[in-house]
Amino acid sequence: MFGTRLQGLKSSSQDKPLPGDTLQGLGQAGALAPWCAEFQEGRCLYVILLMALYWCTEALPLAVTALLPIVLFPFLGILPSNKVCPQYFLDTNFLFLSGLIMASAIEEWNLHRRIALRVLMLVGVQPARLILGMMLTTSFLSMWLSNTASTAMMLPIANAILKSLFGEKDSSKDMSRENEENQASLQQNKLYTVPTEMQFLASTEDKDLSEEKEMPSEALSDLKKEEEYKTNIWKGFLISIPYAASIGGTATLTGTAPNLILLGQLKSYFPECDVVNFGSWFMFAFPLMLIFLLMGWLWISILYGGINLRGWRTKKSNIRVDAEARAREVIKEDYQKLGPTKFAEQAIFFFFCIFAILLFSRDPKFIPGWASLFAPGFISDAVTGITIVIILFFFPSQKPSFRWWFDLKAPNTEMQPLLTWRKAQETVPWNIILLLGGGFAMAKGCEESGLSVWIGGRLHPLEGVPPPVAVILITVVIALFTEFASNTATIIIFLPVLAELAIRLRVNPLYLMIPGTIGCSYAFMLPVSTPPNSIAFSSGHLMVKDMARTGLLMNLMGVLLLSLAMNTWAKSIFQLGTFPAWANIHAGNATSVLPAVENVTLSALNKI
Repeated sequence: MFGTRLQGLKSSSQDKPLPGDTLQGLGQAGALAPWCAEFQEGRCLYVILLMALYWCTEALPLAVTALLPIVLFPFLGILPSNKVCPQYFLDTNFLFLSGLIMASAIEEWNLHRRIALRVLMLVGVQPARLILGMMLTTSFLSMWLSNTASTAMMLPIANAILKSLFGEKDSSKDMSRENEENQASLQQNKLYTVPTEMQFLASTEDKDLSEEKEMPSEALSDLKKEEEYKTNIWKGFLISIPYAASIGGTATLTGTAPNLILLGQLKSYFPECDVVNFGSWFMFAFPLMLIFLLMGWLWISILYGGINLRGWRTKKSNIRVDAEARAREVIKEDYQKLGPTKFAEQAIFFFFCIFAILLFSRDPKFIPGWASLFAPGFISDAVTGITIVIILFFFPSQKPSFRWWFDLKAPNTEMQPLLTWRKAQETVPWNIILLLGGGFAMAKGCEESGLSVWIGGRLHPLEGVPPPVAVILITVVIALFTEFASNTATIIIFLPVLAELAIRLRVNPLYLMIPGTIGCSYAFMLPVSTPPNSIAFSSGHLMVKDMARTGLLMNLMGVLLLSLAMNTWAKSIFQLGTFPAWANIHAGNATSVLPAVENVTLSALNKI
């Protein structure tokens, strides 16, 4: 065989000594064909591992790492550029972009703040009720805004309420020590910082300590209990906000990036799959979010003293009654500062409702949606979202007057729209769009190179695992992995593996891919797990052990509730009880490609 290759090289070099013709001659002889096929899978695996390493270590910015397939896939012969670049502007990206622009308009006119303060006025000012109000408001905002923006918006409100409840002072010695430790950890880990108004560190005064020394032992003991109660409530407030943001983001497809990555990769791997859209996802994820939010509120309230199981009949002290009255006044005062509802806020709220209703009703599956009025396959969620968003750029922010049409002397002043493009440029996180595109390009490379089939062939040991057990194992592994890595990077890496594993197990791919996607958002144990965790941690009142202790049970609850949802109401929504026809097509392609690759490789080895 080697002699034949050398003769081919000599003859080709004598006739046409061009490198391209030499490789062409070798390709015609078929000598390198099996090796190219095998190397293509290895090259794709190398790119994925390199991107995973960069994403986990953040050696490059996440968005820059997501651009690597544009360079590496064509150079390494994995995919041509005309197949890689379109992955960065799929309709899924535009659906996400429409959600980001809508969120930008809501923030522009402070509609989110009005909603938050109104909810807090309704729930009451007792600590447990306020924590519930904070979590409900944050989770609702996180369904439409980014998790980070929701957390950053709610923390100043929590700051004002806590100061009205407990004042600016904190005479606990441990608090200053915790602040120093947290700030040192913050600098060491390079965590996310927040604006100065969010960093509400309690001050300690020496005269308070001298007064404590003069107090009787019983009074001093009561004072210490009160200070411990204040510290715990403060921690409960701070830790509930990022947790609620992470939970709320799972309820809608546009709430967090992993949900959209699942939608995009489903369209790539299983083009015939049409059961996942905005409406079906909301019907599945919204009840799960509410149950998890309620369980999380009970756990945080019990752990940090918001709910005292032994003190239901205990009468509240006058100090706490006065503090709650002050908190009520602070919330009411902040709400009054917003003034009467503006025309722009009413318009934004109207278009937001239309945005949500059209997305829900486009194709709800259980009844024909409005998209059935048009040609099948022409209308997607992206079309709906972008349609509403375009209106925001020309709809007036002030109530229009028809006087201009009839009064020739009326001034011809330019009307400000609900949203300007300059504002959209400044507030929309464009890096997330590139990150989504990088994930879709990676999935396309896995599919075209045969790497996903190769991975599927190595999953034989898992074929005997019962599907319900596989769901729990997958959620646990991904939830632990995402504690240290970006949730977006995590789901990009794991989704191709889960798709092939589902085909090997002969179960609906959604049965494994949906738990993996939602499990990426269940990162509660470490400050570095998510940007919302880092923002809350940087306030200085939380320690790593606080988040680890609270987040451990939150993770366990999330895994169990997600497993419950997948085996109950999700089965009827996504038809998880059967192996679908759209997955059969992919399974047939995988089983036909895999033996062919193996046979070619073995035949080449036998020739050598």
